[in-house]
Amino acid sequence: MRALKIVGIVVAAIAGVAAIATATYVDNNLHTEERLIQKACDAGFAEQQANVDGHTINYAEGPNNGPALMLIHGQGVEWEDYAAVLPELAKRYHVFAVDCFGHGESEHDPSLYSCATIGDALVSFAKNVIGGGYIVSGHSSGGILAAYVASADTANVRALMLEDPPLFRVTREEAQEGAGTFAWHDGYIIAHSFLQQSDVKAYPAWYAEHSYLFGLFGGLQTLLAKQTAEFCKKHPGEHVPNAWVPRAWTRGMYFMDDFDPRFGDTFFDGSWMEGIDQEAMLRVIKCPTVFLKAITRYGDDGVLYAATSDEDADRVLKCLPGCGYITIDSGHDIHSEHPDAFVEAIDRAASQVAS
Repeated sequence: MRALKIVGIVVAAIAGVAAIATATYVDNNLHTEERLIQKACDAGFAEQQANVDGHTINYAEGPNNGPALMLIHGQGVEWEDYAAVLPELAKRYHVFAVDCFGHGESEHDPSLYSCATIGDALVSFAKNVIGGGYIVSGHSSGGILAAYVASADTANVRALMLEDPPLFRVTREEAQEGAGTFAWHDGYIIAHSFLQQSDVKAYPAWYAEHSYLFGLFGGLQTLLAKQTAEFCKKHPGEHVPNAWVPRAWTRGMYFMDDFDPRFGDTFFDGSWMEGIDQEAMLRVIKCPTVFLKAITRYGDDGVLYAATSDEDADRVLKCLPGCGYITIDSGHDIHSEHPDAFVEAIDRAASQVAS
């Protein structure tokens, strides 16, 4: 009897630990983003809006603890995507994290969805809201915007940090080269196909059902698509979490409720980069620059999982003599996966600014 009692206690203990682990896992998947955003707010960030050239730009401004730093997010997210690094950056910078047109609470107007239009608006934002010199950092397509800003506002941009931008892989032809890029298969095609139909109203639900990434998970995609569609139906216009799928796999979907897929369609048809020579743009940049690149990976199907290949990175570096180059074993969202490395890269760029 005593032995059976001990076995019962052990089983109960194991069940208890399993229940706690499960609850922690679910809680992390559902609430990590909102907790990170709350920490940013606790660090002094306040969301506000500015009228720039007649258009609304939404942004979050941190406390004035150092040189001005503009952060430009990547496609499909918004300023809160930087939440994991904002409290640390706020200790020594005056951070302005913007929402690009078509994202978050900034203006949603397809006539504004091009690199040149957004880039010029951000230069005006810097002039009217930031004032004076500033550092600029951008992630993914935001990295291309940051390069545009640095090339267009050479008098005021003091340093530039490029976080895994798809330079030389951003036009329609470049994105389709070879087996294509991850962004082409998991972003641009999906945005375009969504706009060709009218049955599904919520873009996150359409994305979950047609995602190239989720398709790699086999039968899990069907379950995830069903759960996402049900969530969007019950909670229209809300950020989309998932209790059971690891947060790292679904994080890219979290802010899609505030994303205009017509923005993604400009990458599908190639109009986003219209009129821009990437090499010429880079060669104009004179400020200290750091290029933070996730290591190059390819899928078994030949799809380029990284934003750029090593050859693309070499082209960037040839256009930016003296550019600091950092590679890291990471996925595309370096600021989220490796916040310390991201902050260190910002600090490295800032340290090169002439006093």
